[in-house]
Amino acid sequence: MSSHFNRSFETIKRQSVTQPMVSLSKAEIQLWRRFIESEIGFVLPTEQLGWLVHAVEATARSNQLSIEVLWQRMTMDPILRQTLLDEVLILESRFFRHPPSLDFIVNLAKASTSNRHQSHHKPFRIWSLGCANGQEVWSLAMMLASEGIDQYHILGSDVSQKALTQAKSAQYEGRTRRFIPNAYQQFLIPMIPVTSVSRQNQTNDTLTDLPWQVSSKLQDHASFIWHNIFCDDLPTGDQDVIICQNVLIYFRKFDQRDILTKLTQACAIGGHIILAPSEGLSWRPKNMRKVKHPLINAWQKISDES
Repeated sequence: MSSHFNRSFETIKRQSVTQPMVSLSKAEIQLWRRFIESEIGFVLPTEQLGWLVHAVEATARSNQLSIEVLWQRMTMDPILRQTLLDEVLILESRFFRHPPSLDFIVNLAKASTSNRHQSHHKPFRIWSLGCANGQEVWSLAMMLASEGIDQYHILGSDVSQKALTQAKSAQYEGRTRRFIPNAYQQFLIPMIPVTSVSRQNQTNDTLTDLPWQVSSKLQDHASFIWHNIFCDDLPTGDQDVIICQNVLIYFRKFDQRDILTKLTQACAIGGHIILAPSEGLSWRPKNMRKVKHPLINAWQKISDES
């Protein structure tokens, strides 16, 4: 830790942790920004630095620490470090976020599982990288189940332990139900029995507002793990589809290239990697072929050659 950073906290460390936190200087913010980058590779954009300050102060306050002590303990305390990461990460996701990509994956699964039913091969494997609270995973599960596909497994991974906890629970607020098409409402189970709501108040709005859980039928086909694509080994291999959307934008260009190389290693020959439409535009791997599609950014692995 730099001497400037130590000197900057001389006044802060004398304050009681019960007092309001002192705003960080620009130099201190940059130190915390570089720390986040060193941990998970995320380069927080300037417009999110205010949120970074909030996350640092909230983590210090909730653990009854001064900001200086929090900084000193970051490299030694993995639980405290994860708490900060959970505060910093702004998880933007929703159900059925990019329908063209989801439709493309379902069509791949339909074609593949049709052949696998005949030859008893392993299930169709999908890896949702940066799955946040699990909305993408469960959206795909609903779509696959509605097509009668039952030979599949979806792996969701993220660096936010807080987000993964919700994803694993498969429980969501009632208002999120409005983002789910009617065709898939059959897979949503109210958390409060309908019989507990008086008949007089059993309107559609009342039922819509109830918290709900993804059907256990779908939960059997999904699993979630903590994984840091920036520095950890691959958690899995031989994936039929890897969907990595709105993740690369947080990494530097050379880190994006390295991450994409890792993803090709985890992808089965003939499998696909699906990025957000604006991501990886300069990527030209020898072993991947760009899929011609007007609405999605997909690549198919054609060989093991790197």
